[in-house]
Amino acid sequence: MNVRRWWVGLGVVLTAGLSACSPQDGAAQTGQAQTTQQTPTKSTPTRSTQPRTDPKSGLPFIAAVQLPREGQQTLRLIAAGGPFAYAKDGVSFGNREKVLPQQPRNYYREYTVKTPGEGDRGARRIVCGGAQAGAECYYTADHYASFQRIRP
Repeated sequence: MNVRRWWVGLGVVLTAGLSACSPQDGAAQTGQAQTTQQTPTKSTPTRSTQPRTDPKSGLPFIAAVQLPREGQQTLRLIAAGGPFAYAKDGVSFGNREKVLPQQPRNYYREYTVKTPGEGDRGARRIVCGGAQAGAECYYTADHYASFQRIRP
């Protein structure tokens, strides 16, 4: 019987607690209008309206600052017109894998992104196309198996 009284008592306490938490019920019980104090809300930064994927290629975007340090250096060299460390930098990229958007022959050029610890060119590249150097560039870390569009 003591257990039953305990449960009943708990129910009364919970019911009273819920009533005290409800502004409308509390106002009805006391006959007074209750006001609620609004606390200032912090403005949450909105997500960027920039798309996550390039609408032209369907490839995910990557910001230049997210590239490895060596990739950022390669972008600077491309913009400056060189000098490049490897003889094959700036040669035509054929897009045989057809991962990048189809373009006329010799549209794309490829550039090596140095890979620390590699004795040769490694697998990382930046491929750019368009009339201006760096106008449309893509990054691959896996030797053309996948690409990310470098956000202009």
